[in-house]
Amino acid sequence: MLYPDLFGKDPLFPKNSDFAVVFKDDAVGRGVMTYRGFNKGEVIARMAGHVVHDIRQHTLQLSPDTHLYDPYFSGFFLHSCSPNISLNMVDLIVVALRDIPANNYLYMDYAETEDVLFKQFPCSCGADCCRGWITGRKEMISGEIIPPDYLAQLNQGLR
Repeated sequence: MLYPDLFGKDPLFPKNSDFAVVFKDDAVGRGVMTYRGFNKGEVIARMAGHVVHDIRQHTLQLSPDTHLYDPYFSGFFLHSCSPNISLNMVDLIVVALRDIPANNYLYMDYAETEDVLFKQFPCSCGADCCRGWITGRKEMISGEIIPPDYLAQLNQGLR
């Protein structure tokens, strides 16, 4: 199992034979790779972690004031504006949004679970529906680093 014993032995917890947190590249760092395929709608795994009351890297929002800190598995899901997984933050399960072949990374849309991100960032997912700049679902662009063409596209109504 990817989770330490302190979280118990849930049979839906991710197994080392099915998943690994691996280095993808310098742009995104580490992500979760699946070693087996999953069908659309299939439950992929159950998540676990520590409940904390602050936003951190590797947390997922449970409620406006609580977050799941998971530095073992779900905290390493990569972002895509066209994700292949969805997270149910009530039942703490991960579901395939489409067929996922073996040896692929798991991608979620960070705005699905987060009101505010630990840190906003430019997106490089390459999806046709790419938003270009990734924020939580309730936050405005921070202005830290705005992609050069983002404001022009906003003014032209392309975003």
